[in-house]
Amino acid sequence: MKPGKPVAVTGMGCICAAGSDLAACMTSLFTGNPNPGPPRRFTSDHPNPYPVFELTASVLSGLSREQNLSLTATLGIATARQALEDAGWEPEALRRIRTGVCIGTTVGCTMNDEGFYRIYRSGKPPDLTPIRRFFNSNPAASIAKAFDLEGPCQALVNACCSGTDAIGIGASWIRQGLCDVVLAGGTDELSRVTYNGFISLMITDTGPCRPFDRDRKGLNLGEGSAVMVLESDRSCHLRKKAPRVFVMGYGSAADAYHLTAPKPDGAGLKKAIADALSSGGKTMSEVAYVGAHGTGTPDNDRVEARVLHELMPGVPFFSTKGHTGHTLGAAGAIQAVLVAAFLKAGRIPASAGFHTPDPELLIVPTVDSRMISGKIALSESLAFGGSNAALLLGIGENWI
Repeated sequence: MKPGKPVAVTGMGCICAAGSDLAACMTSLFTGNPNPGPPRRFTSDHPNPYPVFELTASVLSGLSREQNLSLTATLGIATARQALEDAGWEPEALRRIRTGVCIGTTVGCTMNDEGFYRIYRSGKPPDLTPIRRFFNSNPAASIAKAFDLEGPCQALVNACCSGTDAIGIGASWIRQGLCDVVLAGGTDELSRVTYNGFISLMITDTGPCRPFDRDRKGLNLGEGSAVMVLESDRSCHLRKKAPRVFVMGYGSAADAYHLTAPKPDGAGLKKAIADALSSGGKTMSEVAYVGAHGTGTPDNDRVEARVLHELMPGVPFFSTKGHTGHTLGAAGAIQAVLVAAFLKAGRIPASAGFHTPDPELLIVPTVDSRMISGKIALSESLAFGGSNAALLLGIGENWI
């Protein structure tokens, strides 16, 4: 694959259980004590209170909520606004240039309308407000409407790879000259249907999740959003704006193996990583660290650890899910923003929840925060349907 030109990232925004913005999330991942708990916004009859990483009341109260938008769309708009402020863009200025929106999600905007369906099934005429909210809440379209943007607009739904894929596709729009600026990322909210669905799959933990730990039992769901401002070289030069980091490369591949389980040999993930490195013109030896998907499920961590051990033995890796939970369609975007911020800071955190090495995995994630050297990092995602995606992120002034 012929290497493409690095794409500048000039701004980033993030909201999740770890914090109300990127700075707060960074502080939390290095100093915080993650403490997931039972969901507060909905109830469940399960005897075990499967914990989740829910947004705090203070974060929710700080959001500008609109009755006709879902929380998923609201979070997307809020993190897009954070990213634009970080990049130094006034929304009005974006209307004069080619600005695209590419946002990943899964089911966040469709699963919180149980009341409507109960009334409908009872034979009574339901209030149509939830249906109007659903039609208004395409996260990409909501962001485009909020900032009056008329460029390419795409909502991407590819399970837990959605946020990673959205950033990779958004970067391709910049590389192909379709856009001057792209708002790319992912957003998802918690819902009772999703919560019960993952419990029924028997891949959720009754305690805090333990990525790559010997005693891991499953994931904790979470919610949140993250957005990157991707920008063309020409736009950066005209604004005299120095990029924070770069999207160097992107790869995506499918296992075609199982509806929910990754292929045991990790073939799809290996291909996605290889394509990300090739499209970025880099080699595995240049990778300083890896932001692993690291859900805490037995299968995911086994396959991911096998791939990392085979391809990049000795390279530090960690999972952010012990601080954020698994935010589904937002997971890849939140992880990419955090991995990029760690790369810029030259420091990575410990992998929260990890305590006991698993002899079957042969490698262990970071157990303490550490300084890192190097200019390249990988952020990877694995998803239901056999999807795999990887972003190659980098720093360096000579790439623009």
